[in-house]
Amino acid sequence: MATNDEPLYPIAILIDELKNEDIQLRLNSIRRLSTIARALGEERTRKELIPFLSENNDDEDEVLLAMAEELGVFIPYVGGVEHAHVLLPPLEALCTVEETCVRDKAVESLCRIGAQMKESDIVDWFVPVVKRLAAGEWFTARVSSCGLFHIAYPSASDQLKAELRNIYGQLCQDDMPMVRRAAASNLGKFAATVEQNYLKTEIMSIFDDLTQDDQDSVRLLAVEGCAALGKLLEPQDCVAHILPVIVNFSQDKSWRVRYMVANQLYELCEAVGPEHSREHLVPAYVRLLRDNEAEVRIAAAGKVTKFCKILSPQLAVQHILPCVKELSSDSSQHVRSALASVIMGMAPVLGKDATIEQLLPIFLSLLKDEFPDVRLNIISKLDQVNQVIGIDLLSQSLLPAIVELAEDRHWRVRLAIIEYIPLLASQLGVGFFDDKLGALCMQWLEDKVFSIRDAAANNLKRLAKEFGPEWAMQHIIPQVLEKINNPHYLYRMTILQAISLLAPVMGAEITCQKLLPVVINSSKDRVPNIKFNVAKVLQALIPILDHSTVKPCLVELSEDPDVDVRYYANQALQACDQIMMSS
Repeated sequence: MATNDEPLYPIAILIDELKNEDIQLRLNSIRRLSTIARALGEERTRKELIPFLSENNDDEDEVLLAMAEELGVFIPYVGGVEHAHVLLPPLEALCTVEETCVRDKAVESLCRIGAQMKESDIVDWFVPVVKRLAAGEWFTARVSSCGLFHIAYPSASDQLKAELRNIYGQLCQDDMPMVRRAAASNLGKFAATVEQNYLKTEIMSIFDDLTQDDQDSVRLLAVEGCAALGKLLEPQDCVAHILPVIVNFSQDKSWRVRYMVANQLYELCEAVGPEHSREHLVPAYVRLLRDNEAEVRIAAAGKVTKFCKILSPQLAVQHILPCVKELSSDSSQHVRSALASVIMGMAPVLGKDATIEQLLPIFLSLLKDEFPDVRLNIISKLDQVNQVIGIDLLSQSLLPAIVELAEDRHWRVRLAIIEYIPLLASQLGVGFFDDKLGALCMQWLEDKVFSIRDAAANNLKRLAKEFGPEWAMQHIIPQVLEKINNPHYLYRMTILQAISLLAPVMGAEITCQKLLPVVINSSKDRVPNIKFNVAKVLQALIPILDHSTVKPCLVELSEDPDVDVRYYANQALQACDQIMMSS
């Protein structure tokens, strides 16, 4: 039965609400279908509610979408799996509507229900639905039917299976490109349920037809079928049937098909196996890397590291690296950006010598690229190269570029460098860091962009953790405290934030001796924003320090003329009192 907070809606009210002009009311009533079904009971749901929904499929798309979704989880409300077939008629009707998202949701719900139905019920009820949709006069029904074959096929008799394979073959040759597209995109799922002997004959024949379709939108979906079918076939059949198709597709006259091949190439290589990939797919991949369409080069460049993992280092250096060099100075910034995001991963594949000789110059040229995204993508993956070539060489060749990027005019590039600094610091070691990068970390505290100042303060905390409080006391704290006298209040606020972040790392003694006096002194600042930030910092320091050391300052701030200063000071005082009570 329905719970107390879900009122019992009789079918008459549902009917009234579903006929209401207000779409929100209609939507709400559809979303309450499960409550209504519980109120009606299983038998009345089957005899009254479901037939009513079957007839009521002429509504706004939002309402129909909600109905298709609800019906997918409706089996418990109609009496369990034995009665699941009563849900098929309303969903069959929804499979024929014009709106794609409604049809897709109806197909998804049908698949969910079909997966739970008994084999005999699938043959008696589900297969006829598939056949009726596949023979539908309007193309929408035929499109929907393509997504149901993989559920219907396993339970069918041999005669019925032959009929279903035949119907699917006809859908792949339908006059409407939309139907052929749906058949192409669902072929992998259907093929996975078909017996091996029919897979090699009938399914491969269907697949061959799709690969030669005159519509590029159908051919590009057949590319996805290559990877799916390749995993189902024996290796020798895969080489005989799938490999020639991939090679042809990589030279297709439509750039969208070539783009799809470039995007799926790694999956296709997995299907074909490494041996044949090296022999047959390397020339195809090189062609894609040098394609005249930028979109194809972007997709191919993004897969360069994955593809190199299949090859031996010699083959990668011989065939792929020349293309990578060309792409690093490509006319499209998006191609360079795609390359920059993966090129670092080539270092472990090629090994130390090839990385130093061949890749390092490419990294450096990309680090100086005029487009900020290219520089960002290189910076974020520097650690992959470091593992291969070692820190000494990295610091000699890449550090000057990093120092240059630390002052980049694009703040996102500066931000990426800051986030990379703690990792770099741990790898370079304390001595090298002090010489080259220490000054930069202080410089960022006075950046014009708040995100940079905020990241710089967090960066100091991470460095203090990495190198320890003694190092921080010598190299960070004095420079930070000097900056509290900056004439601009925003920079003084950054220093207060840095103090609150550093205090837990530095410990109670250093905080009390060095950091706290600076904070208390700032409570006399003429800018209210500084004063209420002092209150926030003091509240953060309460767990570290004896509260008696911070309370007098907070009491003074709680009597400040500014309302915000008083508010934050009182918040901090309450925190003080709570700690006193708990101790």
